[in-house]
Amino acid sequence: MTRTSYFNSPFLLGFEPLERLLERTAKSAGDGYPPYNIEELPGEGATGGIVITLAVAGFAKEEISCTVEDRQLVIKGRQNEADGKTFLHRGIAARQFLRAFALADGIEVTSAALENGLLRITLARPDIQPTVRVVEIKTGGVS
Repeated sequence: MTRTSYFNSPFLLGFEPLERLLERTAKSAGDGYPPYNIEELPGEGATGGIVITLAVAGFAKEEISCTVEDRQLVIKGRQNEADGKTFLHRGIAARQFLRAFALADGIEVTSAALENGLLRITLARPDIQPTVRVVEIKTGGVS
């Protein structure tokens, strides 16, 4: 199998982490559990927020963890097994999950709330001001 690199241009310096992020995202794109929505909250310019809502019916607050690890939002769920119960039919699976979302620089998780089987995670998007920096050109030697 041949690996195609989209970032092998000499004009794209330092984008290797982005390439790894795209590869990791493509691998996890097929996992559909738990289902989720992503909404954009209204706001001025880029200051609006983002809300991720995951359908986690049957999970208690104690069975879900929400962490930010290396610019990645990671939501894990693990239901406790029903001790001493005998099921005649088990259509509701006690299924564990791991769902990860890559976060851009500056995106902050502001809150997470579980209500009616929906986990709602709110993210803040900062207003980024473009900057211009003049680089001084020296003569003589390279340093």
